[in-house]
Amino acid sequence: MKLTQGELTPLCDQIIRELPQGGVVILQGDLASGKTTFTQSFAHYLALEDAVTSPTFSMQQVYGGRLFHYDLYNYGFEKFLSLGMMEELEREGYHLIEWGDETLIGWLKRAGMDTLILKITKCDEQSRCYEVQRA
Repeated sequence: MKLTQGELTPLCDQIIRELPQGGVVILQGDLASGKTTFTQSFAHYLALEDAVTSPTFSMQQVYGGRLFHYDLYNYGFEKFLSLGMMEELEREGYHLIEWGDETLIGWLKRAGMDTLILKITKCDEQSRCYEVQRA
C-alpha cells in the first residue's frame, strides 16, 4: 500500500481490522522511514491527544493507557527481556515496537501473542510503502 505520511487512515483501518482487541505491531524500516510517524497517526486515529514522541532513550512511552510505544534501537531485545518488558505486552491495548527483530518475533509467536509486522519503505520523498503481514 503506497500512502503519503499524512494519509495513513487506510493503514490504521487495516491494523484495527486485523487486531480488533489489540495486540503487537512490529514496526520495521530503515532510519527515518516513518515508524514514529505511523505511531503518531495511529494515536490520532485512536483519538488520543497525547504528544507522541520516539521512545529511543526511554524504551517505552504509554499514551492514553491503551497505546504502548517501544523502541529497541539503543537497547536491543536482550535488554528488553531483562527489564521484564515482555510482561508489558500482556497489558490490554496496542503495542507498537520499533526495531523488533526475528528473535522478538519468535518469542511473541511462542507466547501466542497476536502480532503483525508492518514493513515501511520509502517509495519516494512524499510517500511510503507499507506492507502488513501476520507474524
